[in-house]
Amino acid sequence: MSDTDSTTRKGVLDPERIIPPPSTVSPEAQAFLSQRMPASTQPKGTADKAAWKAYIEQSNGWLTAQMEGSAGHFTATFVTHQLERTPLYEVVPDHIASEDAGRVVFYIHGGAFIHGYGTAGAYMAMPLACTAGLRTFCVDYRMPPDHPFPVGLEDAVAAYAHILERYDPASIAIAGGSAGGGLAGSLILKLRDSGLPMPGACILATPEADLTEAGDTFETNHYADVVLQGRLTDSIALYADGHDLTDPYLSPLFGDFTKGFPPTILTSGTRDAFLSNTVLMHRKLLRAGVEAELHVWEAMPHGGFFGAPEDQEVFQQQASFIRKHLA
Repeated sequence: MSDTDSTTRKGVLDPERIIPPPSTVSPEAQAFLSQRMPASTQPKGTADKAAWKAYIEQSNGWLTAQMEGSAGHFTATFVTHQLERTPLYEVVPDHIASEDAGRVVFYIHGGAFIHGYGTAGAYMAMPLACTAGLRTFCVDYRMPPDHPFPVGLEDAVAAYAHILERYDPASIAIAGGSAGGGLAGSLILKLRDSGLPMPGACILATPEADLTEAGDTFETNHYADVVLQGRLTDSIALYADGHDLTDPYLSPLFGDFTKGFPPTILTSGTRDAFLSNTVLMHRKLLRAGVEAELHVWEAMPHGGFFGAPEDQEVFQQQASFIRKHLA
């Protein structure tokens, strides 16, 4: 293809190439960047609900094992509270300082809105819970194909209301990663619009904040991100169930933050397909006058390196932000 041909297509030609891991990250991170996640067997389209259920069950078993393994050097106890429609896991670190007894995290697990059910979500919450030394709640919100939007959001609201019975909202941080980060943002908008008290802080880790997937890094990091192997169009359609993807309760990026939002920290990496989601959300918050911090890690793909020293830096940064803002 000539230079003229490439420019008439309104884009930049990126020929097939090898992207090596940089020397600027830890050996563990370099090793992770030299491999790819197993190829997805996700169904195409949304019509075959039975195929989706089989895929989700198989994938969630693998995810649970992975999350349990990556949380292995953290120690905490799980307590299960049965709410009206869904379980709420309470992750209790072995060491909680007496002055932190009244501070808690409400963690919304990720998993493309279809994975992370059962204890998988609680294991996802463990690293932040133990790094911060704070009691952390994780709702096992219902998901597609049987429970598409807005069921998961409603479950999150109910779980937050339950936590409010025990804790001051100014002492609660709402956190989430990936799809859970998007849902955490939508949850806070929903709480505000419903007249419920907002939390004292928000943590959005590489959030799925824009379900239209319009951001630049869905293209530029398409192959550089070794975790996300392409767009999530089908799982998004399964979750959204025909609703407008620009609804702020689906895509918080489209929300009105001038009406109020808590101080927020956002984290991502330079190889993260959701880097644009994270950057756009950060700018939207700043334009609304919301206190917001953005932290981007070198070469980090979606969700981190899953065991490299840089991952612990992320949790430490988030924990520091929580301690700074919670009453």
